[in-house]
Amino acid sequence: MGTDLSDPATYGRVYDEHSRGVYTAAFRVLGNAAQAQDVVQDVFLRLWRRPHTFDASRGELGSYLRMMARSRALDLWREGQAAGRASDRLKVAVADVEPRPDERPSLMAERDQDRATVREALGRLPLAQREALVLAYWGGLTADEIARRIEVPLGTAKSRIRLGLEKLRSDCDSALRAELPVAA
Repeated sequence: MGTDLSDPATYGRVYDEHSRGVYTAAFRVLGNAAQAQDVVQDVFLRLWRRPHTFDASRGELGSYLRMMARSRALDLWREGQAAGRASDRLKVAVADVEPRPDERPSLMAERDQDRATVREALGRLPLAQREALVLAYWGGLTADEIARRIEVPLGTAKSRIRLGLEKLRSDCDSALRAELPVAA
């Protein structure tokens, strides 16, 4: 059969004749209809793009296509096996990680206490420093943006942020030391 696979009409006939066999070969390896259909598409797309790869002197076209399907299906199956092993390793690795904070009440209580300490320390700051810190850390603004927003020179905005941070750090450190038990 002198088949010109680059001819669309001939290619269509070949697809009609062999697509079922290609699908069956892929399905036997994969056991998944959607993946087997993907293999059919891959095999026929390769044949369309490179029709010269088929050599009629080496065997029948149907056998060639089914062999391509089995090969591609095995590749997909191996990829799935490798992905499964990687997923299993990830599950083991994640199992060694500490539980999420919301699964540890003691950690949640610590965070709540830390938030309260920071809020109290912020409340003790002068209004200008508190405003600069809130705009910088919770508002995400740069010192330049803060200076323009509150209409002060850039140096003033930077000083308010720096002084506010120093006072906040000092107050939070003092609060932490007050919570620690005293060694006898």
